Amino acid sequence: MEHWLDRNIVEPGKLPLLLALAAFVLTFLVTRVITRLIRAGKGPFRNIRPGGLHVHHVVPGVVLMVIGGFGAVAAGRHGLGAVVSAVLFGTGAGLVLDEFALVLHLDDVYWTEQGRKSVELVVLTAALVGLVLAGFSPFGVNELTPDELQSRSIVVTNTLINFLVALFALAKGKPRIALIGAVVPLVALIGAVRLARPGSPWARRFYRHRPRARRRARVRAYRHDARWAAVRNRLHDLVAGAPDR
Repeated sequence: MEHWLDRNIVEPGKLPLLLALAAFVLTFLVTRVITRLIRAGKGPFRNIRPGGLHVHHVVPGVVLMVIGGFGAVAAGRHGLGAVVSAVLFGTGAGLVLDEFALVLHLDDVYWTEQGRKSVELVVLTAALVGLVLAGFSPFGVNELTPDELQSRSIVVTNTLINFLVALFALAKGKPRIALIGAVVPLVALIGAVRLARPGSPWARRFYRHRPRARRRARVRAYRHDARWAAVRNRLHDLVAGAPDR
């Protein structure tokens, strides 16, 4: 395990990325726990209101991202400075994206249906960063054996093909399947070959003169939402807390 970590994470300079991802996920989870405790009126935590102004945690998040981002540019990919900057940036990104819906709507929608967008974006970001982190780059590692180079090239090729298939699923209006498919092979293929959702770029382009396909797409989308919306919402509520009704 130590040899794998050194060859694939430390030597290619991916350690700051790993630490940033860990800080990002941990910050999001801790922040959600604290905000749910504040909402329930439990524990020692309270909203920060200097002078009656509610300071959302996106504010310190932006500050940490700026410090960590400029620090990372100055420090490069190796050394203590890179490690500290990565942790600061990941922590700030976790705070900012936890309130992404608030920034998007310019309103305090944290505990509303619109606030679910924050959770989806956090999952998307963590998955994409994890995909980059897990990728076996054929470059950046010294003294690769022919077998190692071939293995890395195969993984990179498969990842690129899988990513292209995920783009087809995304064009068909299936971002969640595309997200999962970018990480798990063959999942995106299901979304890529099935009918596009109504209103998606694919449907607007290719179903314009196909009323039967448009009708089938609407029916299938309705049945899918009726079957899975409640399950998806329960999962969101488990992670982030139920929105106000």
